[in-house]
Amino acid sequence: MEVRGVLALRRRQVLIFFVLLGMSQASTESARYFVAEETEIGSFVANLAADLGLGVEELSSREARVVSDDGKHLHLDLLTGDLLLNEKLDREQLCGSTEPCVLHFQVVLENPLQFFRAELLVKDINDHSPTFLDEEMLIKISESTTIGTTFLMESAQDLDVGSNSLQNYTISLNSHFCIKIRDSSDGKIYPELVLERALDHEEHSELRLTLTALDGGSPPRSGTTLVLIKVLDINDNAPEFAQSFYEVQVPEDTPLDSWIITISAKDLDGGNYGKISYTFFHASEDIRKTFEISPISGEVNLRSHLDFEVIQSYSINIQATDGGGLSEKCILLIKVIDINDNPPEVTMSSITKTIPENASETLVALFSVRDQDSGDNGKTVCSIRDDLPFLLKPTFKNFFTLVSEKALDRESRAEYNITITVTDLGTPRGGRFPGHLMDVSGTGTLSQSYQYEVCLMGGTGINEFKFLKLVIPIFRVHDTGRKMGKMRTFEIVSDSGIK
Repeated sequence: MEVRGVLALRRRQVLIFFVLLGMSQASTESARYFVAEETEIGSFVANLAADLGLGVEELSSREARVVSDDGKHLHLDLLTGDLLLNEKLDREQLCGSTEPCVLHFQVVLENPLQFFRAELLVKDINDHSPTFLDEEMLIKISESTTIGTTFLMESAQDLDVGSNSLQNYTISLNSHFCIKIRDSSDGKIYPELVLERALDHEEHSELRLTLTALDGGSPPRSGTTLVLIKVLDINDNAPEFAQSFYEVQVPEDTPLDSWIITISAKDLDGGNYGKISYTFFHASEDIRKTFEISPISGEVNLRSHLDFEVIQSYSINIQATDGGGLSEKCILLIKVIDINDNPPEVTMSSITKTIPENASETLVALFSVRDQDSGDNGKTVCSIRDDLPFLLKPTFKNFFTLVSEKALDRESRAEYNITITVTDLGTPRGGRFPGHLMDVSGTGTLSQSYQYEVCLMGGTGINEFKFLKLVIPIFRVHDTGRKMGKMRTFEIVSDSGIK
């Protein structure tokens, strides 16, 4: 009996050594790989076996796999050790305007448990042309406007980044105007129309020009829009806003059609020259889809749902234009306030199918936890009951392992009820549950606090945990001596509880 205790202690020490070794390797510098967007499915990325210094047989025997929060973009071929593309990657869909576009993933090995961090950099290709959101741009200019006056123009949008992004603007040949390129603090360029020769309403009441946007690709792509210039009579005063900057905070669950703010300007001119119309200016497609402004009253209303996890703030240029074509602008900053609308998500990466009753420190499950909310709404707590012979151990980043604390004795107890409780620290706790459930068997994703039935199965010479079925998600109050409130629970129950 004493010898068996010494052997068990040594096994426990060896297991702890390998877990710590895996955590140590996980904390080293990440391996970095590159791939161009739109590369074909199945394309070679790298040979992980060679990079990790492991044989192909060891990768297979240790159940090597790729784990990430971004979906199944990559596939590890255990026969060759090659890391392959599992799907075509769209850099703009994955990262938007963020550069560089980096997808983080981990390579997980078992027996012993080890983590290897890696990054996949998705390179941009010139697969998008600059586009104007409006096919026609209307500019009203008084015939008395002095030479050298500049007029703001709507900018084009290009989803590509770097040298493939928008680089230049040109205007069609004419005798009155040229284009000036202005750099902004956000790194984008905007066109301005510059008057080079005086206008005469009696000579030309309107001018039609073509504005062209060019990117820096090879060959370059381009997009065009029509510029319609209305030449107007004299107008003495431009609109004036009470302030140049407005700021408002809006909760992300604000109902559609809600009033956000009213922006107003004054014009000292009378008649048609004193009538002011309001428009969004240099507004992206996201801004135009999310908000609308009344051209008459200046009221800004919500037209589509806000989502803090997608966009945290909107900076909107608002232009007031009078009947004579003079304009002024102000900036409206709308900050989206986060609410606790996302439940914690648990990704179950590995489950041990057999557990001998005489083994200690046995890995039962490997899983990760994340919550897309921010602040306390995104912080999570993971726990199990204190009176069970099992332990939850943090491994790397947001990964946890469920292990047996000591050797189990089936003759003394054949079944265990294990509840893994995951809750965020937001108010209100948790969030809403979905109206549907998905079947999951073996490994899979537990999202929004689903509940699973699992039991310790008895047999001739073999004891094992087995996933049985998915049941209804529940709220459960769990007291471990710490006040944690209502928690979402993943519950493991015995076969005797199944109807």
